[in-house]
Amino acid sequence: MIACDFDLKITFISCGWEGSATDARVLRSAMNSGFKVPDGKFYLVDGGYANTTSFLAPYRGVRYHLNEFGHGHHRPQNHRELYNLRHALLRNHVERTLGVLKKRFPILNVGTLHSIRNQARIPAATAIFHSIIKLHAGDEE
Repeated sequence: MIACDFDLKITFISCGWEGSATDARVLRSAMNSGFKVPDGKFYLVDGGYANTTSFLAPYRGVRYHLNEFGHGHHRPQNHRELYNLRHALLRNHVERTLGVLKKRFPILNVGTLHSIRNQARIPAATAIFHSIIKLHAGDEE
């Protein structure tokens, strides 16, 4: 699980989970470990999460992905499609952040021979380095 702001700065990361762990389980663990939503704020989440006052998920069964609204496709036809379009546009920051991380740190794209313990630490380490680089205005030197 990863959370970021609109400047692509990572604000939270939880790693080391098996792929079979549900989003709800990972979130519950994160919240039990100190992850909090600031007062008056909320996080945009994907459809694997429940819709709450702190976590806003897209409408299910309604067009969502940006390519479904792209060139040659219909504009949003109702308030649910419009909400999902806006949600997807904003949540795209998370996907962009992950793309930046994977481009900057190719180790995230390949299997490694490191121990499972170290493999679970690699994403957190890259997130820390990413944050340091962002603090220095993107200067990787």
